[in-house]
Amino acid sequence: MTKKVAVITGASSGIGAETVRALVEADFRVFMGARRMSRLNILAEKYGAIPLPLDVTQTYSVQQFVNELPGSVQVLINNAGGALGLEPIASMDENQWLDMYQSNVLGLARMSKALYPRLLADSSHVSHVVNIGSVAGFETYVGGAGYTACKHAVRAISETMRLEWLGKPIRVTEINPGFVETEFSLTRFGGDAARANSVYAGMEPLSAADIADAITWAVTRPAHVNIDSMVIRPLDQARVDKIFRR
Repeated sequence: MTKKVAVITGASSGIGAETVRALVEADFRVFMGARRMSRLNILAEKYGAIPLPLDVTQTYSVQQFVNELPGSVQVLINNAGGALGLEPIASMDENQWLDMYQSNVLGLARMSKALYPRLLADSSHVSHVVNIGSVAGFETYVGGAGYTACKHAVRAISETMRLEWLGKPIRVTEINPGFVETEFSLTRFGGDAARANSVYAGMEPLSAADIADAITWAVTRPAHVNIDSMVIRPLDQARVDKIFRR
């Protein structure tokens, strides 16, 4: 049988890279996109996934990426995104807010729009869109207004997809992680490793593999089963800003 095709954005590290591994192991044919091609090439050699350059903040890049894909796609993992800065609203960096909106929200919408015809192209399969949200999509915290606004938008888009695509063979799942130890905090704090490491100090965060495992489980359910959303936190986290530290 022909392997199902999965597309993963933001695949060069963290949750994206682990999801590449997990879906290849689950016998998907994986196309992975990101800006850092050197990292994608390493993953390609390791797992056999197909690397393609992709910047979800640019419509032309999304279209070029989609043009390289096969005629039908069964799974789209909208993983690209992230947080920038932790300043209060009164000190907001407008460029950082715009960058977050471009990647987390418009990037997700661009990919979903561009791949929509391919998700419907093979009538023999139910397709699946997985949007990587966050507990920040339904909680807020001091200094997080820009990022939480973006992830609240991801939640709204996911719910709207289910309404607009009701009756079509496309499942929609939103995965909402709590603290996951990846490059997330390093990026947020502009490469400040000490500050990034302090986020996870004294507690045990989730790993990227934990989230990849949940994604793989969701996309391999029977065709009539839709996992609307999953909230996945480490045991040491009760809320986005409530952490037990030893």
